[in-house]
Amino acid sequence: MMSSHDSSPGSSSPPAPDAASGGTTITICVEEDDKGVRLDKLLTDRLAHLPEPPSRSRIRVLIETGQVREAAGGTSGMIIEPSAKVKPGAAFTVTLPPPAPAEPQAQDIPLTIVYEDETLIVIDKPAGLVVHPAPGNPDMTLVNALLAHCPDGFTGIGGEIRPGIVHRIDKDTSGLLVVAKTEGALKALQAQFAAHGRDGRLSRAYIAFVWGKPGTFRGTIDAPLGRSAQNRRKMAVRKDGREAITHFQVAESYGEPEALVSRLVCRLETGRTHQIRVHLTHKGHPLLGDPIYGGSHATRKVKLSPDAQACLAALGRQALHACELGFEHPVTGEQMLFESPLPADLAALEAALRQT
Repeated sequence: MMSSHDSSPGSSSPPAPDAASGGTTITICVEEDDKGVRLDKLLTDRLAHLPEPPSRSRIRVLIETGQVREAAGGTSGMIIEPSAKVKPGAAFTVTLPPPAPAEPQAQDIPLTIVYEDETLIVIDKPAGLVVHPAPGNPDMTLVNALLAHCPDGFTGIGGEIRPGIVHRIDKDTSGLLVVAKTEGALKALQAQFAAHGRDGRLSRAYIAFVWGKPGTFRGTIDAPLGRSAQNRRKMAVRKDGREAITHFQVAESYGEPEALVSRLVCRLETGRTHQIRVHLTHKGHPLLGDPIYGGSHATRKVKLSPDAQACLAALGRQALHACELGFEHPVTGEQMLFESPLPADLAALEAALRQT
């Protein structure tokens, strides 16, 4: 099949407006010569003619967030992995969202600053605050807040004056984050996070309130993660997923002798999307209040005390808090360690659980 749009290489339709997203949709057809090519590479090559062609990493994000669908040659209607090998005769629709503003704007959003110097800043992020602007959250993010907090404090990162986001935590997870102010600090901290603590420089710990109690006091969950084939909003344990390792230890249990709820301390050896939430659900102990992964245990809340039920209802988010962050300072080499107490909503939940 060939396109009627002669200026586009390969077999693709001209961009068409997409009323639902405000972006454009393009159809890509697979030729015989494309057999066995990775989907992300095929799409990157076919869209290279656009005035602002998406990068391969951007294509991967579009695939993983459900913006690429099978239009012909398959039955799933949605692509699962960027590495999927294409077959001749298949066709894919690619929805390109409207571009986000090139430069996030400074917005006066209160921040809890744990530590700050000329090269980095450590934030205790509240639940509900998105880290970085995206099509669904174009403003009112941590980046917008940081630009207002230190308008002249970020120098030369990627050739722009912007915060260097080293790592992220979910919108509704609270706790500690480090942000680089300089290009050098960003690269040094990214190297530590890439090693995930295996070289002894980085440490991260989370407090998680989960349903039930694991069968062992401490343990390790080693289960690869990838996008769920059934729901693109979710991650899932998959044999073909990326390596994911979570270490946990039981700190306290509530509602004995049944152990309705436990407080775990989790440490990450890898940093996958939703890793703790998916791993603990996989082991039968989803987080309290988790709107995506905790549904199967939601009915257990009736066994909690009235006060605990009220605190859980008021929580409105997964009961997960990034309580510890340690790293080697990118300039001085000093080992830094920061701790964050439970925020008010989780502290109230914990107090009520102790009365269950």
